[in-house]
Amino acid sequence: MAQFTLTDGQDPFLHVHLNKNEIIYSESNSMVMMDATLDLEGKMQGGFFNSLMRRTANDNSFFRQQIKAVRGDGDVLLSQRLPGSLHILNVDNNNTYNLNDGVFLACEEHVDTTVKSQGIGNSLFGSTGGFFITRASGYGKLVVGGFGDIFEIEVQPGNDIIIDNNHVVAWDEKLNYNISISTSKGKGFFGNLLNSQLSGEAMVTRFSGKGKVYICSRNKLDFAAWVSSLIIKEKR
Repeated sequence: MAQFTLTDGQDPFLHVHLNKNEIIYSESNSMVMMDATLDLEGKMQGGFFNSLMRRTANDNSFFRQQIKAVRGDGDVLLSQRLPGSLHILNVDNNNTYNLNDGVFLACEEHVDTTVKSQGIGNSLFGSTGGFFITRASGYGKLVVGGFGDIFEIEVQPGNDIIIDNNHVVAWDEKLNYNISISTSKGKGFFGNLLNSQLSGEAMVTRFSGKGKVYICSRNKLDFAAWVSSLIIKEKR
């Protein structure tokens, strides 16, 4: 099996060692360095429909990089487009994951990242792909990235967890989740909308059941809005 390791530091590389004939897939334009024993090609992982939906609904590239050890063993360094941490997940029959938009970096050949539909309520109120969401299944290693640090939360039965939706990276598929516009209950739609505006929190996700959720410390939408505000001020 390919060996996945993370370099030291808050903004690490993903270092992958491949034995001859092994294959990994990575996000478009993520390769930084690789040995000449490896070949890199653009591929539609999962077929045309999944590639199209990843691009239009999930903020991922249509073509992914297929990196194969053709002429012998070799090493490759990969990086994500946003500054922040990476996390290696092990996918198997007992561990499948849902992924938020734009967090995928790389996976082994037998990890399937497919697009599935989600409930209409989550579709309308979330930022996790609208009516579609990415599901990681199969077996092998999967690497996801977050803006800032990544933190693992263990959800236990009877102890629901509420997380700002833009900080969610990935979560165990066994968990129940519901996306709403407020952390409060019983206030009605307009009451929740007002509370959302007053508190500064937008969409939140309530997780219940038993499983893990991975969150990142930074909100890329807030960061983009802040940068835009600075640019507007400079132009005045």
